[in-house]
Amino acid sequence: MLVILTTFPFTGIAQQTDLQNATLVGGPCEGCEAVLDYGNRNLTAVDTLPGFAENEPKIKVTGTIYENDGVTPAKDVILFVHHTNREGKYPKRGDEKGWERQYGYIHGWVKTGADGRYTFYTFRPGSYSRNPAHIHPLILEPNGKYYWLGSYFFEDDPLLGREQRNPESPRGGSSGVVSLEKEDGIWVGRRDFILGKNVPDYE
Repeated sequence: MLVILTTFPFTGIAQQTDLQNATLVGGPCEGCEAVLDYGNRNLTAVDTLPGFAENEPKIKVTGTIYENDGVTPAKDVILFVHHTNREGKYPKRGDEKGWERQYGYIHGWVKTGADGRYTFYTFRPGSYSRNPAHIHPLILEPNGKYYWLGSYFFEDDPLLGREQRNPESPRGGSSGVVSLEKEDGIWVGRRDFILGKNVPDYE
């Protein structure tokens, strides 16, 4: 199902984001409304996704989100991520509604503070249909703009192709390929974003 939204009626806690006037930018996006669906959660800069405790390898993904100038840390930006399980499937619990029927329950939201930092803990997903393993990110800005960014990929994935390693005009300003390094018993990857960078019709 292709979802193309211009506004999204929402009655949850706004958390300094004008969700009544949330606007999709950057072209069509399947399931992008998921970034708006945090309800009354008290979002922070750190989140742990379902399945972290029982799956290996565990990973920590962290970085900084910058304003469009690429220098100023961006405050109150919501980053939504979701991915498959180790078998490359989007697992369901049976009570999913809306976008969760396709993407399952392995997802989470983080919200940047004044330093623009974010961190989420999860496990390395599996691949499917010969696609490299990946994590999908969506951005919701305080002004209500929301859009998809290129996936997180993993540097050592043998399925990575040229289009993942060297994309033309990558959304958010980076290819999304992260190198994982072991730190204190967990694999850590880093990726920064620039709001609106290479996102069509962003202005």
